[in-house]
Amino acid sequence: IFYLIGLHRHKSEVHSFRYSDKATASTLLLIESTKMMLTKVLVPCIGASILAPGALAFSPISVSHARITKSSGTSALCLSSSNDESVGDDVSRRAFLSSTAYALVAGSMTTPAANAINIPLFGGGSGDGTTDYKAVANDIASIIKGDPNKGPTLVRLAWHSSGTYDKMSKDGGSGRGTIRFKEELVHGGNAGLDTTAVVWMEDVKKKYGDSLSYADLYTLGGVVAIKELGGPTIAWSSGRVDALDPSEVTPDGRLPNADVGPAGSDPGDADHLRTIFNRMGFNDQEIVALSGAHALGRCHTTASGYDGPWTPLPTTFNNLYFSLLNQVKWTKRDWSGPYQYEDDGRKLMMLPTDLVLIQDDKFKKYVDLYAGNQAKFFDDFSKAFNKLEELGTSNLKATEWA
Repeated sequence: IFYLIGLHRHKSEVHSFRYSDKATASTLLLIESTKMMLTKVLVPCIGASILAPGALAFSPISVSHARITKSSGTSALCLSSSNDESVGDDVSRRAFLSSTAYALVAGSMTTPAANAINIPLFGGGSGDGTTDYKAVANDIASIIKGDPNKGPTLVRLAWHSSGTYDKMSKDGGSGRGTIRFKEELVHGGNAGLDTTAVVWMEDVKKKYGDSLSYADLYTLGGVVAIKELGGPTIAWSSGRVDALDPSEVTPDGRLPNADVGPAGSDPGDADHLRTIFNRMGFNDQEIVALSGAHALGRCHTTASGYDGPWTPLPTTFNNLYFSLLNQVKWTKRDWSGPYQYEDDGRKLMMLPTDLVLIQDDKFKKYVDLYAGNQAKFFDDFSKAFNKLEELGTSNLKATEWA
């Protein structure tokens, strides 16, 4: 740790802390150096399981805007973005330096010095199993009961946080909660989530603190929303540990598009769906089952550019999406927006990658199956959605939430 600090002290970044107190800068450098050691050395070698929640709760905010706040006792480590530049005395800082080096590695966030400076860290969570997940689920359900239209967006947040997995490179997926970082929220498929679902979940995260990871919160939100909107109760497991920084964000382009190649539905859209979903390990039946989530919600021109709901009951989870695909005559919408389809009444819409499900024979047989058997759809969707939310994760624990 101190070797790493020595390297930092000879770099120009030291001056970016904007502190006149050199001990304060050293303290922050120690935090950053320890963080680097944890993420790049210790975690890959010995596994995150031995690290206590506090050690994995570094804030994604820039440390250059932080201040050290003196405490009159022992409290958790906290980074604050205040303009107040008050700092503790030299004794406090030395106690902090000596104790934090141990605390961050061993997992104890309590310093032995009576007057030590402690900094609770925001922005992450450990999913350590101490959280009452039934209580969390009830809090999420309250959001949806207050406004059912928020439910479909919570499903979208869970889906998109999970749908980045790549079975070849073994990265992506829900396990690290990276969708909370702006670097992932700016991906095209995530348009609008930064001002909706991510914001709605913040009060729940703050209530439970670092024992609840964002990764667990977002995936739990998906299954809670589906149940609250009339769908099945889907098995869910806890134990995801948030990434410390955006370095684990995967490249843009891993989520399915509404249309590829020539405008409108064509065989290239079927190939696209298989490319995206096969990368995650899904087959044709699972692709169609997961597409049934379009029973919920609507498209917004301010987010995707498309417009309208798939069904007349966008806050009810059922198999109506499949029935409408089969029974309605879908025609191209005449408008200035992207290519989409509409019904005769011009109240509903379908995307090119929706229509391809009835144009591709291998997909259509499952559309027919689910249109005529909602119980079968619920069962297959539950299995596929549970699989989706657990892609790329490890050491999860089956958790009763409903």
